[in-house]
Amino acid sequence: MDRIVGTSLASEAFERVVEAIISGEFEPGQKISEAELARRLGISRGPVREALHRLEGRLVSRVPRIGVRVISFGQTELRQLYYLREALEGMAARLAAEFAPDNFVDELEALLLRDSSDIAESGQSVYRQRSPDEDFHIAIARASNCENIQRILLNEVYYQLRIHRLRSSRKPGRADQALKEHFDIIAQLKARNPGAAEEAMRAHVRAARESSLSVMS
Repeated sequence: MDRIVGTSLASEAFERVVEAIISGEFEPGQKISEAELARRLGISRGPVREALHRLEGRLVSRVPRIGVRVISFGQTELRQLYYLREALEGMAARLAAEFAPDNFVDELEALLLRDSSDIAESGQSVYRQRSPDEDFHIAIARASNCENIQRILLNEVYYQLRIHRLRSSRKPGRADQALKEHFDIIAQLKARNPGAAEEAMRAHVRAARESSLSVMS
């Protein structure tokens, strides 16, 4: 982790801790020391404490007399989280197919074409969006125009699944398959077919669930 230089220390600390956790720098169940994080980031413990507090229930949990640990899921908990994701993202895709403007679908397709090109040119085995604003799933959740779906997915489900999404995408062949599934969803959004868009998204999330569970086994 690089040292933080800037004025928005709490926000920057938050982003750095999130990136460290989802990249695997901290393992599920690993204890996180406020003092050690502050030292590595070159800041006081206050912003680090605030960042960890914001992440409680998302990527970390606070255990009495032990401290803060990276959140850890068993197969049952992970499977149930994917059930929730499938239902919410399926409905988000259905709503996006009905209500999203035409330029949204064009922009989303352009994003996938860029991702496909990047993977092909670099030979990467991991399919990973650059930022939340460029994330395929977040874009569709926002295009649903349903605030409750957005709130639960963006503030709860996605945070808890980010570790598993990255690790699952490293599974041989999964990156290419996930990209193909994304293009299948795009095709149904473009066709303005709500039912097919929902089923394409559900099929994609089910495949992601099985990939994530297989990595854990």
